[in-house]
Amino acid sequence: MRRMLIVVSAAALVFPAQAFAHATLENTSPSFRQRLPASPRTITLRFDQYVKPLPQSIQVFSGKGPVRVGRIWTGRLTLNAAVAKLPRGPYTVRWHALSGDGHVASGVFTFGVRAAAPAATDAFGASAPTRAEDVVRWLYFLSLALLVGGLGFRVLVLRGPFSPRAEKRFYVVTGIGALATIDAGVVAFILRAEDALQLPFGRLLYGDLSPIAQSRFGTAFIAMTLGFALVSALLFLAWLTERTVLLWPAFLTGLGFASGLSLSGHSAADSGSSWKSELADWAHLSAATLWIGGLVMLTLVVWPLMPELRRSAFLSFSRLATVCVGVLLAAGVYLSILQLPQLNDLLTTG
Repeated sequence: MRRMLIVVSAAALVFPAQAFAHATLENTSPSFRQRLPASPRTITLRFDQYVKPLPQSIQVFSGKGPVRVGRIWTGRLTLNAAVAKLPRGPYTVRWHALSGDGHVASGVFTFGVRAAAPAATDAFGASAPTRAEDVVRWLYFLSLALLVGGLGFRVLVLRGPFSPRAEKRFYVVTGIGALATIDAGVVAFILRAEDALQLPFGRLLYGDLSPIAQSRFGTAFIAMTLGFALVSALLFLAWLTERTVLLWPAFLTGLGFASGLSLSGHSAADSGSSWKSELADWAHLSAATLWIGGLVMLTLVVWPLMPELRRSAFLSFSRLATVCVGVLLAAGVYLSILQLPQLNDLLTTG
């Protein structure tokens, strides 16, 4: 057995890992979200290894539906398709090819002919957020409240020392919020990628996610995942070293990276959006997380474990809550007027 393990290990070192990897898309022509002055004659996908075409390996869609694609052929490392002359407008390309390891690699990207191209998350065939995505989004908000709101309560409301039991419960609650924030973000990205690529989860493992990662949503996801990983590390270090001063950078970092939702959501992408709408959305989200997270801390930490501090904690939190509710109302009214300028929009729009 030991000799067999040595042979297997040696083989793994001798044979390059790339020989067993599936094909990776290196570049395309037209490129991702490229705006062309005229219709392209061919669509070309270049891979890092040879691929075999499948039936309808390259499909092109306009805003109205599928576009006729001509001959599909392969080069040494390319997959090509001839297309008829395309009128002005945005287009979506969906592709799939058989990789050398036997798996089907798939992907999607967009381009425009004398017009702007949508992000891959808004490609033809992608639907509006599903019910599962809505549930995950609310779980993400709740996780942010546990993490950022809990940290805010600790550094803004009760700055003094906690009892050992209360301190442990504080770190457990905020730790759950930190892990849930990262996990919910990963699930949200997978669901959005699954919808954009129009693939079941099993084939999504071999899908090309680079166009989605380059979108506004994907960039925010990557930044927020790394940011909240840093917040988690600071939170753990504060618990491990018993240095509550580390909670300040954790709180400020979490509050800052929460802006990723505002920079990638409706307040940044819809018509009429500006830095003002992004700032209002971030203020609205921050106030909500501080308010809800503080209520959770009062309920789970202060009330059962710190009865001697109930009165001072409630009085101190009430001042923070008043500010939070004021910001919620002001930002909410501003965003409502911006997105629903007419009164009847409350009844006639989704």
